[in-house]
Amino acid sequence: MENFRKVRTSEEEIPLPFPDLPPDVVEMKVKEGSKIRNLMNFAMAQMELKGRRQIVFSGCGRAVTKTITCVEIMKRKLGGLHQVTKVRYKTVLEVWENQDPPPDGPAQNLTVHKNVPSICILLSRDPLDPNQTGYQPPEPRHEAGEDTSGSSTKGLKRPLPPPCEELLPKKLQVQVSDSLRGSGTTAGQLD
Repeated sequence: MENFRKVRTSEEEIPLPFPDLPPDVVEMKVKEGSKIRNLMNFAMAQMELKGRRQIVFSGCGRAVTKTITCVEIMKRKLGGLHQVTKVRYKTVLEVWENQDPPPDGPAQNLTVHKNVPSICILLSRDPLDPNQTGYQPPEPRHEAGEDTSGSSTKGLKRPLPPPCEELLPKKLQVQVSDSLRGSGTTAGQLD
């Protein structure tokens, strides 16, 4: 493959795996190079400013992790969102071109079909069918003053205990026993 260079990549277009979606549902297609900040700004604007009730995040291959990250950020920021997750495989077509074609013939191309994992996640303000595979109910909201020691939603760390005097660093003190003083051995010779 050292003589080949990738010239084109295309994904197969398959419909979303969620029945009964409104025709104007926003689909956030997350790519490997997508910036999470840009994705979240657009998605939050759709849900908060435009009042959308549902949004779909989808990604495949190396973008699966970034897709899940976007969904978790949105669930934490908005709260009360129902979720349905569908995992499947998607076919990606790669076209590779030979860099050293034979002198008497045209350049040779190599076509590779890859099956890569893909994820689609539907977030909805409206309740969804809890019996369908991949459903997750909204996380319970914590009111001010409640104990949230089980899960930290703001990333707070536990406070450190006050330091004990035994653990504080002290200057190293060398004590030479009387038996060593009389023998003429010094502390420097003990090494």
